[in-house]
Amino acid sequence: MDLKQTLTDSFWNPAALDSLPEVILGLIAAAILSWLLARAYIRFGSSMSNRRQFAHNFLPLAVTTTLIISIVKSSLALSLGLVGALSIVRFRAAIKEPEELAFLFLAIAIGLGMGAGQGLITTAALLVILAMMAARDLRRQPIGDSNLFLSVSHPAPQDLSAVQILEELTKTGMKATVRRFDEGPERLTASYQVKMDRPEQLQEAAAGLRQRCAAIEISCLDEHHA
Repeated sequence: MDLKQTLTDSFWNPAALDSLPEVILGLIAAAILSWLLARAYIRFGSSMSNRRQFAHNFLPLAVTTTLIISIVKSSLALSLGLVGALSIVRFRAAIKEPEELAFLFLAIAIGLGMGAGQGLITTAALLVILAMMAARDLRRQPIGDSNLFLSVSHPAPQDLSAVQILEELTKTGMKATVRRFDEGPERLTASYQVKMDRPEQLQEAAAGLRQRCAAIEISCLDEHHA
């Protein structure tokens, strides 16, 4: 086989060159929409994870999906090959919060729409979804004016329960509500939305919790800067 002809067929296919501007435009549009999705997730999301860091996944996910769909949409053989290739992929990372999964599906939907040449429908649908999120956020009833979340973790669930943690927090005058609770045979992790009148309350609560369990781990974060 002629090497020159092979390289020409691989990199200088007239059909592929004709569709190149469309593909590049789709990639750019997918990047812009995924950026908007990331900003919406950071602003309107309620996940307890680091939303700013998690949102970094949306752009490569949407752009990669756009590229894959652009390549396989005109070939049944490539589509079947893609199904076979994806069947051997295993994802080990656990998605603990349904909200994270919902935003990942939105990023994939952006890639699918742009790759399939449905840019107008995809853009309109995403804008409607983001408007719904904004409306939901306006109607959300926060606890007072608090955006603080306190996460408590310790390796001995049998020595300290979520109720006892809540008692220590309220003993200092904090207003606390359980937002997330994970308990296993070797570790308990609980997250609370809290409202404090003074910074010293956090130190008092930490001291009380450490008296109950010396190995306890405590972290506090601001929801809007997560």
